[in-house]
Amino acid sequence: MTIKVFGHKSPDTDSTGSPIIWAWYLNQIKGTEAKPVLLGEPNTEAAFMLKRWNLDKPEIIEDVADDEAVVIVDTNNPAELPANINGADIQGIIDHHKLVGGIETKGPIEIRIEPVACTATIMWKMIGKDMAQMPTEIKGAMLSCILSDTLEFRSPTTTQEDKAIAWDLAQDLGVEISEYASEMFEAKSDVSAFSDAELLRMDSKEYAVGDTKFRVSVLETTAPKMVLDRKDSLMESMKTVASEDGVDQVLLFVVDILNEEATMLIPNDLTKTVAEKSFDATVDGDTVVLPGVMSRKKQIIPNLAV
Repeated sequence: MTIKVFGHKSPDTDSTGSPIIWAWYLNQIKGTEAKPVLLGEPNTEAAFMLKRWNLDKPEIIEDVADDEAVVIVDTNNPAELPANINGADIQGIIDHHKLVGGIETKGPIEIRIEPVACTATIMWKMIGKDMAQMPTEIKGAMLSCILSDTLEFRSPTTTQEDKAIAWDLAQDLGVEISEYASEMFEAKSDVSAFSDAELLRMDSKEYAVGDTKFRVSVLETTAPKMVLDRKDSLMESMKTVASEDGVDQVLLFVVDILNEEATMLIPNDLTKTVAEKSFDATVDGDTVVLPGVMSRKKQIIPNLAV
């Protein structure tokens, strides 16, 4: 039996790196056969991480079979997981998001959910003294996950544990954090090869406020102009993506990593209402800047109102 380890759909750096980390741990330390897999193509930053640390891109899967052994990382939301997730034999969950509900297991399992910025931070703590056996490339993935999820410690989700573990890993690897983070964010910012629909789905989560269903899309970048120059076509595509994905509205937030603010696109009255009610913003035009807004998990989704 080989355990499949995976994170959420539209895999970012943490949902690409953490399955690799945990599969290594299960294979090499626990002696349990495991393999990392993905639920979609990794984003540009995650692809950069794989190349930088000479890691193979995990296999991409569409679904899981009945009774197939799996470990879920970086999510506990059934909407972000394979359609047959409750038919699988879930062996464990490691996550740093709020508990959503809806996952059913075939027996008691180990669950570890902590209020830190990154799944890899929790894994570092769980692996403990066995970190000494972790090869360089896996440590590189772990550092990448933490720097990505914390936006190099700028995100309000960042904890002292995330910082301390990242610095420990960087020192071990001989990596200068600000230099490496800049390389990661540059890779994340190059979205020229993606269609509007791909951009809107690339880093997105479904979320309902009452009876209104949203796809909440976040694009973190050091070059917001590259995205905002496409705002007219993006706003047109928001209608198409919403219709195809069965939601009422796509919400797009372009997070400027360096200036620590988000620009929200305002294509219609619903998005205007959301911006004004959720973020106490004054909307004048088809975009609104939200100073200090960096985190979907902590600042966007908890405040959404219609």
